[in-house]
Amino acid sequence: MSKFIRFFIPVVQLSNRRPYTVIAVALLLSIAAGFFASKLTVDTDIANLLPPSNENVQALEKLKETAGGETEMQVAIKSPDFDANVDMAEFLAEKSLDLYYPRYEDNFFSRAELRRETEVLQDNALYLATVQELIQIKDYLQDEIETAREEANPFFVDFSDDFEDEEEGEETDIGKFRESYDDLIPPEYATNSDSTVVMLTLYPTGPQSDIRYLEDMFEVYQDMLDEVDTASYHPEMEIKFGGRLKRHLDEFESIMNDVFNSFSLGISSVILLVMLYFFIKKYIHYRKGSKIGRKHSFWSHFIRMPVPVLVIGIPLLFSLMWTFGITYLQIEVLNTMTSVLFVILFGLGIDYGIHYYARYIEYRSMGRSVENSVLLAYDKTGAAIIVSALTTAAALFVLMFADFRGFSEFGFIAGMGILFALVAMLFVLPALLVIFEKWNWILTNRVGDDYVRSKGIHRYPYARSIVSVGLILSLIVLIFSGNLRFEYQFGNLEPTFEEYEQFREFTSGVDENGRRNPAYIIADTNDDVFEVLDSLRTRSDQNPETLIRDVEALQERFPPNDEMANEKLEHIAEVRQLLQNSFIRDQQDENLDLLRRGSQTREPLDEDIIPDFLKNRFMTQEGEIGRFVIIYPESGLSDGLKSIAFKDEVGEVELASGKTYHSASTSIVAATMLDLMRTESPYMVSATFLIVFLFIWFSFKNLRWALIALIPLIIGLLWLFGIMLLFGLKFNFYNLVVLPAVLGIGCDNGVHLAHRYRDEGQKSMWDVLSSTGQHITIGSFTTMMGFAGLLFTNHPGLQSIGIMAVVGIGMTLLSALTFLPAMVQFLEDKDWIH
Repeated sequence: MSKFIRFFIPVVQLSNRRPYTVIAVALLLSIAAGFFASKLTVDTDIANLLPPSNENVQALEKLKETAGGETEMQVAIKSPDFDANVDMAEFLAEKSLDLYYPRYEDNFFSRAELRRETEVLQDNALYLATVQELIQIKDYLQDEIETAREEANPFFVDFSDDFEDEEEGEETDIGKFRESYDDLIPPEYATNSDSTVVMLTLYPTGPQSDIRYLEDMFEVYQDMLDEVDTASYHPEMEIKFGGRLKRHLDEFESIMNDVFNSFSLGISSVILLVMLYFFIKKYIHYRKGSKIGRKHSFWSHFIRMPVPVLVIGIPLLFSLMWTFGITYLQIEVLNTMTSVLFVILFGLGIDYGIHYYARYIEYRSMGRSVENSVLLAYDKTGAAIIVSALTTAAALFVLMFADFRGFSEFGFIAGMGILFALVAMLFVLPALLVIFEKWNWILTNRVGDDYVRSKGIHRYPYARSIVSVGLILSLIVLIFSGNLRFEYQFGNLEPTFEEYEQFREFTSGVDENGRRNPAYIIADTNDDVFEVLDSLRTRSDQNPETLIRDVEALQERFPPNDEMANEKLEHIAEVRQLLQNSFIRDQQDENLDLLRRGSQTREPLDEDIIPDFLKNRFMTQEGEIGRFVIIYPESGLSDGLKSIAFKDEVGEVELASGKTYHSASTSIVAATMLDLMRTESPYMVSATFLIVFLFIWFSFKNLRWALIALIPLIIGLLWLFGIMLLFGLKFNFYNLVVLPAVLGIGCDNGVHLAHRYRDEGQKSMWDVLSSTGQHITIGSFTTMMGFAGLLFTNHPGLQSIGIMAVVGIGMTLLSALTFLPAMVQFLEDKDWIH
């Protein structure tokens, strides 16, 4: 490592000789990188956290390309007068379609959906039934006829009441058809049970990824509503708009606000801490210096408090610009996890500057020249800084090998940020020191002859007790580590938006049904559609714990060829014949009335008579009936374990020919992401630890010292797990990304302390703590403050990152300041280290 350090000494000497040139080059590179960095945006779509090569992601993209990815905007009108609500909805539909967007040179909305023409579907309801449902309907009618015949017998005795409880809850032959009927043929208007709310659906012309478009659309729409006289329709009328499209915008804005707030809070606290620390440290050194050298007043030192922030902060800002400029060129967008890396890297990268600048001040206080102090600071701290930075960067780069892009992109950006911060602190910071010294902005004084170092006087107290207690606590955590849990509830990791929840409550009961979060398979041929249907239904029938509620395809309801259409018409004709049976012909019954009206079809239906609201739901963007197989889950998929189970059950379907289809839905993608991350995490953490260990071993060229340097990391992680067990904290797919980061970051403290102790020699641990111990404490605090900004965000997932990082880094610092010195003292007493 010493050869590696000396190799770059000419670059440091260049910073001494030509500081303005170095700063000018760094500034130009930062301006160019900053131009690209300013183009970065945040993508909140979780589907993009998986690699594009993932089969389920490709299936979802194909679904969007085939069926379209429109996300509608919903407008809810509420009052006790249903007719007034409809009149207002019709008025708003007309006004909405006239709203013009100059930026697109088009209207905001392409179409509106209000009244649903259902007469045609009601008259031809049985044509929408599947063949299986038609067979069940015929069985139902046969049973009704037989029952009516028996009841007409004067000697008939009905014993069915005795078994009523046993049959309760069983689905009748017509039950499945009635469920499909209610789903395919909804009420004329989208309304709730008491008809006090009417829903108007608007389809935007712009994509949901265009945030500026969404902001303008909602602003213009609110302005339009403000001008509407609702009281003229009904004095109690209320209008709300939004839905998932508004939630998407709120989520984006929330994340951006969180990023800005965490950035402001984190950086301001880091700056304040650095200013105070170096002001106190420098002033104490100054006062300890010779009386002749004390030429400057307290006020002169006070007004120079921002100087350390400038000396360390300017190179750090340069490195951040370089990092995010490269990020734009390589990735183009940030995701939810990487959106907060700016403030995190600020806290991480400043550590190297703190160590360098602090050692520089110490050498200047010893009377060394500016140039000599710069070179000595580089020589003495360079090894520890470079090892720390390379181990941290390597640990983060390991994440790049993960398929989960939450890991891989985090690793790439953070790893590059660490390397750029290292370069900036080792080669740009010295140039700033030379310039600021020329401008007399850094005030130092040579330490007086009466100042005696305490080396050899102190030993670390209570070493044996601290080691014993630390090992016992670590052993207890290991014993109970099996109780650590993973958070599988997606809802607990998403922010709650009050406006969206109010809208959901406002529209409660409108068009609600149990068929939610369906998955789709797009088949190549109609034959494949039916084979996929059969395969999935067989799985469902054979799995007692199936999560498949129902499977359907439009080809079953709208026959794709004349042969299948004629088969369906024959079944319908048989139903009509059964309905004419004398025993039930005049019987008044809701189900029979529905069947009488719906069995009028005598020839194949033309697609042109199918209402738009139904056609648009099932058609491709080209206006053709899509070969979609729709799979409805039995229950909600907010539980990650259920989501994974549903994905495992329906995610892949292989046909007899060997052709394989993959299911598409955001729930499937989320489950795949969770499953992938859960699978990759142990490998990522293990590989990270191995890389850290190898780097440290290479640095010390001694296995014993490598293990000593790793003590704060190992013990700190165990104590982190102990805190998690104590307070019931859980791992999740957000904070798991922090574990490899903590591995890389947490090793820094042990490396710096071990390197300094070896430089100073035996019986120097107390002196090492009084100098390097301060530096690692401030460095860890700045890193923790960088993450701590996430604690005040509205996003539970981002909050969990902050909690995990702050506690993890805090525990590695605590073990570095207590357990490591105690262990070194213990080994020193035993004469086991030299």
